[in-house]
Amino acid sequence: MKRRPSQELLDIDAGTDAEISASIRDLQMFNERFGGVGATQTLVRTALTEIPRRAVSLLEVASGSGYVPHAVRRKLEPEIDLNVTLLDRSRRHLNGFGRAVSADALHLPFAENSFDLVSCNLFVHHLDAAEVQAFAREALRVCRTAFLINDLIRNPLHLAIAYAGRPIYRSRITRNDAPASVRQAYTPAELTGLVKHSGAARISLSRHYLFRMGIIAWKTA
Repeated sequence: MKRRPSQELLDIDAGTDAEISASIRDLQMFNERFGGVGATQTLVRTALTEIPRRAVSLLEVASGSGYVPHAVRRKLEPEIDLNVTLLDRSRRHLNGFGRAVSADALHLPFAENSFDLVSCNLFVHHLDAAEVQAFAREALRVCRTAFLINDLIRNPLHLAIAYAGRPIYRSRITRNDAPASVRQAYTPAELTGLVKHSGAARISLSRHYLFRMGIIAWKTA
């Protein structure tokens, strides 16, 4: 199955406020029921083995409302104090709760080593190969320990599932974007190969429920 880049409607806010809000709720549903929160929690726990502190800072890029990192934060309490900062290109996607910044993921407005971890969920499939590499370099620049990627795996069965779920989606945006996301997702081999060129000291790959993959790009060996 060849990768087919396409314009997703939520990327350009092509809808009313109500449609965009409903699509964001769909994304929350995907992450809650189909492995998004669990995959990120696993990635964060793995990265925490390299951080000998209870208080850990995390920048979530392309965060939307921040549902995933805040869900993970609650699951890690009180063992870990995960301090979350959200970053999204659109203020319309942010919920106004907690630390949040509107900025470009390819030009993160932070100094080197500003956060312990930089994370993203369902974002890198929106980027072409050169943009993935640029984003990974930026994420590694501003993190101290690791860059975490939680994303879809391109697969024909996954595409069929995305179409089969259309009756339960709340928004017409999701009905367009869910299959489009699968078509333009990377395979584990493709994405690992791109991230290897970012300057990471080492890379860990894991597979998760319902065609999710996790990549940890470690800053130090």
